[in-house]
Amino acid sequence: MILLTIIVFTVLVLGCTRTPEKQVVEAKDQINANATEAIKMKRVTGIGGIFFKSKDPEKMREWYHKNLGLKTNEYGSLFEFRSTDEPESKGYLQWSPFSENTKYFEPSPKEFMINYRVENLEKLLEELAQAGVEIVGEMESYEYGKFGHIMDPEGNKIELWEPVDSVFTKLYEGTTTH
Repeated sequence: MILLTIIVFTVLVLGCTRTPEKQVVEAKDQINANATEAIKMKRVTGIGGIFFKSKDPEKMREWYHKNLGLKTNEYGSLFEFRSTDEPESKGYLQWSPFSENTKYFEPSPKEFMINYRVENLEKLLEELAQAGVEIVGEMESYEYGKFGHIMDPEGNKIELWEPVDSVFTKLYEGTTTH
């Protein structure tokens, strides 16, 4: 009886034409729409690379190859993996020693930089900028993906990468670490 009174009051006095049941359905639809959008807009999907400064990058690559079995090239070592969402697709993670004098990690003074794999880098950079995150430079596009850089609260430069893994598969098939 009380629920009926509230419904009648809402419809007659407030001029509301939506029943509480319809409002609940609409609220659930909105929650589902928001959840679907959040699923579509993944932020980080994995680690894309680990980069660190080294006194002698060539000797580091040789040492890691000889002692730990990494398959190395002029950039470091490319690790191959399979995605749990798409096991038929190959993904890659780049391990790279950089010269101790590199400017690539600037403005961070740190000895390392982590690259994160992301989806929809352009939209992510827009959202991060709106949230007040410091964007470093402009987004860059190459045949193997798009790159953007941000700074975290402790001054670490972070590289964001929207990869095109098929390019690495063509270039490095059979020569990756896995």
